[in-house]
Amino acid sequence: MSELEGVLAVYKPAGFTSHDVVAKARRLLGMKRIGHAGTLDPQVTGVLPLCLGRATRIVEYIQELPKEYIATLRLGMSSDTEDLTGTITETADEIRVTEEEVRRTLESFKGIISQTPPMYSAVKVGGKRLYELAREGKTVERKSREVEIYEIEMLGMVWNGRFPDITFRVLCSKGTYIRTLCVDIGHALSLPGVMVKLERTMSAGIRTDRCLSLEEIGERKANGTLQEFLIPADEAISHFPAHTVADEKKAAALQGQRLATRFISPDVQVNGPIRLYDLQGSFLGIYEWEEGGLITPVKVFAQV
Repeated sequence: MSELEGVLAVYKPAGFTSHDVVAKARRLLGMKRIGHAGTLDPQVTGVLPLCLGRATRIVEYIQELPKEYIATLRLGMSSDTEDLTGTITETADEIRVTEEEVRRTLESFKGIISQTPPMYSAVKVGGKRLYELAREGKTVERKSREVEIYEIEMLGMVWNGRFPDITFRVLCSKGTYIRTLCVDIGHALSLPGVMVKLERTMSAGIRTDRCLSLEEIGERKANGTLQEFLIPADEAISHFPAHTVADEKKAAALQGQRLATRFISPDVQVNGPIRLYDLQGSFLGIYEWEEGGLITPVKVFAQV
């Protein structure tokens, strides 16, 4: 029996690290070659794409795609971890805020923004993860970085005692810290803020309705129906343009040779990766145009 191959979308439950999910999937599927595309904190739920077999070679491409979340922010309190897993460090005595003020503030975060990674994050400084330093009681200077908020909208506002809980949807670039976004929204409203809940509703173009639970994966592996839920590697990178190679150059393409563009159709119009197929529609791999009019191999998917 051939090894499973493709992208398997898992709905990650709370209490599991992304590594835990990979380890569990390896046991359920009886295979080692599994990688995930985009880490989720243990308390966060939602879409976690797993790349199986040769599809592990596309992790770097699909984890670059935008991600969508539904988050709940509590105004009026803050914590050392920026979420409720940490120690509450501040509470506001009086909170006066309207739904309209919150909506306007959320809207102001659209576009490219600067974020400082939280101390409780996996970013490395001086060879150590920030969360390791934080656990030692240390705070170090972190470089801010730019991320992009493509869409953000308020979904609701309810009062939890004297604290308002704001639920919002956000579509953002890779590397966006939603915990930090919650804190920054609070600051913009002149209030402390803390993330209460987070669900990733889309990653790598995959939404929650295409996900299986770990239990469902085990069941479908047992009854032989898991394959139909796998997304083929080339479909997972469908944001790259598709091109076809002439029959006489198919073998050369599979051997990882550079190809003259005259053997590729349609003409390659943009820089960056392309998906290359043979005339029968079989996926050959990821290639890229280079100066001099040649197509060079990046990831070859030799046919099996």
